[in-house]
Amino acid sequence: MRRISYFKLITLLFLNTLSFIYANAQDPKYPSTITVSKDGGANYKTIQEAVNSVRDLGEKEVKIYVKKGIYKEKLIIPSWKIRISIIGENPENTIITFDDYSGKPNPAGKDQFGNAKFSTYTSFTVLIQGNDIHLENLTIINSAGRVGQAVALHVEGDRFIAKNCRFLGNQDTLYAAIENSRQYYQNCYIEGTTDFIFGKATVVFQDCTIKSLSDSYITAASTSAQQKFGFVFLTCKLIADTAVKKAYLGRPWRPYAKTVFLNCDLGKHILPEGWNAWKGDKMFPDKELTVFYAEYKNKGAGASPGARLPWTKKLTDKEAKNYTLKNILSGSDQWNPITN
Repeated sequence: MRRISYFKLITLLFLNTLSFIYANAQDPKYPSTITVSKDGGANYKTIQEAVNSVRDLGEKEVKIYVKKGIYKEKLIIPSWKIRISIIGENPENTIITFDDYSGKPNPAGKDQFGNAKFSTYTSFTVLIQGNDIHLENLTIINSAGRVGQAVALHVEGDRFIAKNCRFLGNQDTLYAAIENSRQYYQNCYIEGTTDFIFGKATVVFQDCTIKSLSDSYITAASTSAQQKFGFVFLTCKLIADTAVKKAYLGRPWRPYAKTVFLNCDLGKHILPEGWNAWKGDKMFPDKELTVFYAEYKNKGAGASPGARLPWTKKLTDKEAKNYTLKNILSGSDQWNPITN
């Protein structure tokens, strides 16, 4: 009996070991690391090809390393491509660029929505719909120029992270799109002209540089009434082109817009009143009654707490303590972008 029990035990251990190895082995068809180089010498020549090769709804993270170069691509990461990190060599030399804009004729004819021209929502250079997508050391550009709304980065996925990236455009550079999307930008550079950070997502910008290229509005949040937070800027620096003299921190795209700047350095281009109510909006004429625009201990020539509009808010020390990554982004799944 003892010999049989011992044999069974050894067999069971062996089978369990094989099962563990099989479960944790990387399918050679779906590697965990992929390389991209437009000049060859890598797995793929385009970033889209690399994304397409990733296993649909894969549970293991895949890292796509992109060698320096200018990649002219209209890149789409669909909802079924998840847990992907796209990592460039450095943001100065690893560039994704395209030039669509709202009103531009679609060379393919009508799109799936029956539109013969691009809109704000389809003008993107990069569209991210999948969850758990990370970008690092990249520049994303909409190179259409000052032709109206032209999005560089459009993000709909949840638990999105961008680190050490640059997002360049003019009007509507960065579209943080939908309500159930949480996004975190760390040490990023974002520039544009009008409403160049806009959308409905819950977003934290930490240690970012925000550059205004014209006298206009930086943010245009469309936060819903159900969201506790909208756009939150932590220790960011707001700068401007030398020709810019009059910029607003934001105006509300929708009536419950929420935008807060905490411990930021505001350049002299920020107007003393700071914010704008977007009074010309006929659908929502009194948005100042429901928006939440606030600041806390900002500094610089554009920090003018005594001159701000009366319907905006100066946070107390107690209120400011609520603006932590955990409170803003964790959600029911306790997401922490710092540990991802």
